[in-house]
Amino acid sequence: MPDNPTPGPTLRRYALYQIPGLLLAIGVVVAVTRWTALPGWGAVALVVVWVLKDAALYPWLRSAYEPDSRRIVERMIGLAGVAVESLAPRGYVRVRGELWQAEPVDEHMTIEAGHPVTVQGVRMDTLLVRPAPVVLSDLGH
Repeated sequence: MPDNPTPGPTLRRYALYQIPGLLLAIGVVVAVTRWTALPGWGAVALVVVWVLKDAALYPWLRSAYEPDSRRIVERMIGLAGVAVESLAPRGYVRVRGELWQAEPVDEHMTIEAGHPVTVQGVRMDTLLVRPAPVVLSDLGH
């Protein structure tokens, strides 16, 4: 599988997931048109605005619809995080704002709380991390 999947399958998947919302929007517009004096062009305009909203959101939501055979935890490999508590031998790290159970790649190593880490691998649902180098700008110097 290529690293950059073609937009076709992703766009198709996104469009298919938008169909129930579009059908609901059309139903609401039809009901509003029957109960009020909304002209036909107004009803069509509301449906067009709904479709344009979905089209405008696609660039931000595209990654959620891309096929990726790896488990979520395996997608963490290579990401940076911070040890929330000492990893001696196991503790928690924060990666992308989420807490994950982690342990050092080297089982004889201790990583102190607050130290930056890099995810190197996964064992079951536990991240295997390595201390990341501390940059002076990270320390506020």
